[in-house]
Amino acid sequence: MHTNNKSFTIHDLPKAERPRERLQRLGAEALSSQELLALILGRGIKGESVMVTAQRLLSAFGNAQGISQASLEELSTIKGIGPAKASQIKACFELGKRQDLEPEIKDFDIKNPENIVQLLRSSIKDKAKEHFKLILLNTRNKVIGISTVSIGTLNSNLVHPREVFKEAISHSAASVVFAHNHPSGDSEPSEDDLTITKRLVEAGKILGIEVLDHIIITKNGFFSFKEKGLI
Repeated sequence: MHTNNKSFTIHDLPKAERPRERLQRLGAEALSSQELLALILGRGIKGESVMVTAQRLLSAFGNAQGISQASLEELSTIKGIGPAKASQIKACFELGKRQDLEPEIKDFDIKNPENIVQLLRSSIKDKAKEHFKLILLNTRNKVIGISTVSIGTLNSNLVHPREVFKEAISHSAASVVFAHNHPSGDSEPSEDDLTITKRLVEAGKILGIEVLDHIIITKNGFFSFKEKGLI
């Protein structure tokens, strides 16, 4: 007896419903995590659609964040994911992590708080919410990157030392400067600002990453923790 074991692939979907065509027509934002993963992976294994492989990844690790934090070895345990595809996934998430770094500040020299204010004011002075920025420096005090750690009113849950220094460690920063804006226009630090800064300085000492300053930036002024003797 002859049985039809025809496999299911992306090409069995109507053309308009295939991830690549949907992305081109609607934009990347319209795609599900499963569809985005399918595009990264490119193709499935024999007899199995890449959409099935993508769904298997999501089922194993919970969501896109879980997949991004998985090791190469963990990714490679999933059926349909070998070392090559695991490497593709890791590379993709690393690029996404780097997108918030601002390459135009490469080799920018930090000599005083005014330099930091000059570097950041245009990007955060008019923000309606507080943006907490992490400035990464090398051993020569040159800026090697800037990233946004959090958006919203600063508190200890929003700005956790683990998340802050994970970024610094992954980019081999020798020291860091923190900066955030006060939309109110008042540059004086709040109690939360003081508490968070103290925690971050202590965490930096343990990790061997010096916190050089924390600067509060407003539309017309700034407050430097270093200048005020608070660091």
